[in-house]
Amino acid sequence: MMSGLRVFRGFFRSITRGSYPQFIDLSTARETSAFSYCHLASAAASSDNASVEISSTAASHEGKGPGESNQTGPTKKPIRGGPVSWLSLLLLIMTGGGLIVYYDKEKKRHIEELKTGSSVVKQGPSVGTAAIGGAFKLVNHDGKSVTEKDFLGKWTLIYFGFTHCPDICPDELQKLAAAVDKIKGKAGIDIVPVFISVDPERDTVEQVHDYVKEFHPGLVGLTGTPDEIRQVARAYRVYYMKTEEEGSDYLVDHSIVMYLMNPNMEFVKFFGKNYDADALAEGIIKEIKENKGV
Repeated sequence: MMSGLRVFRGFFRSITRGSYPQFIDLSTARETSAFSYCHLASAAASSDNASVEISSTAASHEGKGPGESNQTGPTKKPIRGGPVSWLSLLLLIMTGGGLIVYYDKEKKRHIEELKTGSSVVKQGPSVGTAAIGGAFKLVNHDGKSVTEKDFLGKWTLIYFGFTHCPDICPDELQKLAAAVDKIKGKAGIDIVPVFISVDPERDTVEQVHDYVKEFHPGLVGLTGTPDEIRQVARAYRVYYMKTEEEGSDYLVDHSIVMYLMNPNMEFVKFFGKNYDADALAEGIIKEIKENKGV
């Protein structure tokens, strides 16, 4: 608003001093309003210049006698124009006032649009459920062939590791076993803990059987051929790779994640190494309550 007033005061000052601008720069106004403004200014200036020329001609004729020629002496300098007529001034004031009001209205509208755009969060398309999980065919620690369908109707917590793991896998499986018992005690919910080997070359059925019994009586151990393990690892987005291989002695680098699956064997949430047993149990109970309609 203040910038519009400054432009109008400057233009009015130039009118009262007798100078008539042919073009006025109002970049903040619309093109049509600026054109009308400049047109009025030009029309007023042209009208006043014409009046000056008529007055000068009349004065010249009055000073000459009969029969005298009009072409006497050198051409005189044009006389500087006087103030604009009241009608032109009124039209300029009305146009300038209209431009100021219009500019102020557009400015307020633009500010309101910015406030609205920053306060309203636009809803984007839902990303849906993460593409984790899928069909698999493995062998459990009792030598029985199983698929993902054998776990339908139960909440399942899956961990990938290997039986020769020196420290991380034992720590994670102990945490998993403790969380399963806590969930049973606090919420009365049965969780099926599952261990899937990522070392099929050494983790035989017998090896896995002895291993899982060290952590929890309900822990299900699964193993399979290299191709079967590769398939299930790909389905659950699990990374694993042999490292520091020296003959038959080697370690397996792998993802350290637990996957919570609902009774339809659909992925719900994963829990990383940063969860302790209490936080893991609380997190799983929360997810199950939020998905109890599944």
